Amino acid sequence: MAAAPSHRSYWVYMLASKPSGTLYAGVTNSLQRRVWEHKNGMIPSFTKQYRVKTLVHFETYRDAVDAIRREKELKGWLRAKKIELIRQQNPLRQDLASDWNLLPMDSSPRSE
Repeated sequence: MAAAPSHRSYWVYMLASKPSGTLYAGVTNSLQRRVWEHKNGMIPSFTKQYRVKTLVHFETYRDAVDAIRREKELKGWLRAKKIELIRQQNPLRQDLASDWNLLPMDSSPRSE
């Protein structure tokens, strides 16, 4: 019997610490939850240490493998290429989550 098709979405995203600061690329199956976690220092990681909290870019994928592949691709890019991608889609480097209603998400363990 074949598995039921998955209707999940996956996001590849980039966060920035400030206009000319540190960049971080990640992948998640819940963009709103993950952005909330980053903004509130819930993940003891690189992003907490360097205060990387501004969502400057994201892409949506239907397939987790494609999303992970894209995340790895972005992580392999030079900084200038990442900045150009952000500039093309978000020229003012605004926080794309600034008008989201970011409330505490459920605290169940992360699945990715």
